[in-house]
Amino acid sequence: MKGLVDKVPGKKPLPLAEAVALLKTFGNTKFDQSVEVALRLGIDPKQADQIVRGSIVLPHGIGRTLRVVVFAKGDKIDEAQEAGADEVGGEELAEKIKGGWTDFDVCIAAPDMMSLVGPLGRILGPRGLMPSPRAGTVTPDVGKTIQEYKAGKVEFRNDAGGIVHAVAGKLSFDAPKLVENIEALVHYVLGLKPAAVRGQYLRGVAISATMSPSVRVAA
Repeated sequence: MKGLVDKVPGKKPLPLAEAVALLKTFGNTKFDQSVEVALRLGIDPKQADQIVRGSIVLPHGIGRTLRVVVFAKGDKIDEAQEAGADEVGGEELAEKIKGGWTDFDVCIAAPDMMSLVGPLGRILGPRGLMPSPRAGTVTPDVGKTIQEYKAGKVEFRNDAGGIVHAVAGKLSFDAPKLVENIEALVHYVLGLKPAAVRGQYLRGVAISATMSPSVRVAA
């Protein structure tokens, strides 16, 4: 890690293409590291009207297939299965989760299943898995939503420090693909600027790999 840190030009931000090129030299592990983007925003995270949250399908995906479970009934069960859901159910799925099973990345629910899903908030909420209309995971169009997540859809929400963290791909991606994914994410977050925010909205961007120092990007 010390050797990698020495490669980083201090706090000097680099153009995105240069930052990605530098980050790709950090691939010194036996596994394919994930690339994460951190955007420091000029918001007050304590104010409900300044929360920045959303989801985006990145142009080149994130380099892995997400495990998706769906709460549905009737025709929606077939729709979910055809779209590639890893598990679909109702009461039996809820009981399984109440028993402690959370071996999945995304939970999607049809609107008429929320009375069943609501009580699972104590389990799913802290893990960031609770279906939400705002995130697009409570939806009547379960098939389309499943396909989006399987294609590389990324969810994000600012943390208590006003920073948005999101995965943007794998370190093995070609540099141009990483650049395009990161640009798409940054532009999307810029478009979500809350009306209540005054002053500079995007205050800093940094990229990092799973086991690497961060590299500041010229915003």
